This record gives sequence, C-alpha cells and structure tokens, in this order.
Amino acid sequence: MPPDIFQASLTTPRLLLTLLPPDAAARVLAYHLANREHLGPVSPARPDNFFTVTWWRSRLAQDAEDWRRGLALRLFLLSRELPSQSSPVLGSVSLNDIRRGPLQCAELGFGLDARHQGKGLMSEAVSAVCAHAFGPLGLHRLMANHLPDNHRSAAVLRRVGFQVEGLARQSVLIEGRWRDHVLTARVAPEPPED
Repeated sequence: MPPDIFQASLTTPRLLLTLLPPDAAARVLAYHLANREHLGPVSPARPDNFFTVTWWRSRLAQDAEDWRRGLALRLFLLSRELPSQSSPVLGSVSLNDIRRGPLQCAELGFGLDARHQGKGLMSEAVSAVCAHAFGPLGLHRLMANHLPDNHRSAAVLRRVGFQVEGLARQSVLIEGRWRDHVLTARVAPEPPED
C-alpha cells in the first residue's frame, strides 16, 4: 500500500518535519549554501548543478514521487514558531532505500544547520522519524552510518538508541578520498506482551 503523500509531516515540540514542494526550492538551496563548508566534509560529491534552484525544484518533485512510491521519505526541519510557508530550513532527516519484504528496513540520514547545533533539535527530529518508521511505516530496522570522527552524529545516534555494529572500510568517496564509516543500527522495539 503506497504511503499517503499528504501524511508526510511530523511534529515535535519545536519542529515541523515535512516534505517540501518544488516551490520551496529557494529555501532548501539557501540552507545548503549557508552550510556548504559545514556539510561538505561529511557529504559525498554533489552534482555540478546541486547549488541551483533548478536542481532543487527537480529534487523536491522527486522526493514527493519517491514517497508516493514508498521508496524514501525525505523531510526538512522547520521551526514550529514560524509559518511553514516561509520558515527557513533548519536541517533534514531522511529514510532512504526503504526495503520491504523480509527486510523491512531503511537507511537513515540527517543534517543540521551549523547555527542550530547544540540545542537538541537533531535528536528531537531523529527520534520522531524513528517512531514514525517503527510505527505507521512498519519498518523493523534502521541503519545509519557516520565518519569515525563525526562525534556529533555519533552522539545523536547513541542518544536515540542506535548501536554500533561495525566499521565499513573505505565505503564512501568524500572529497576525493575513500572514507571509513561506522555502521550503526536500531531495531523496532518488541511489542508489549499481553
């Protein structure tokens, strides 16, 4: 059963996590431009046109299609204190490569504006996405990987219940170098016994 495109929003005490429409491309681009140096050292190479409104319009349309097809859920963090139509993008949390059948799993990814670190926003957002993944989406396992020296991401994952499962040597090409990644995962809580 494909997910309902109109139910792709979550709220937390301080955040609205939502799919954004193509007309929000300029806001998403502004977030990425402001965080180019912050996110660049932990991100794979970007396409040449990544930092353009045209690219983000197309990407946001694809995000909606991927959600409609049950392949991925890519949500942007907005402040609940501001109108969602004009709130700047604070970050993102995504469930990528959603696999059904006997696996029922997805890859978790996230990023936060450098100006908003240290406030617990990322833990709040990731926790909400995990609850949604294990609840309404019916997933069993979430996996998330991070560079060994990315201590902030490691702390977020630890805080929300992910456990280290190993190290993938030279697994992702970042800034022209194959980089190791720490492999972490979290499984759905056991249902309560009757």
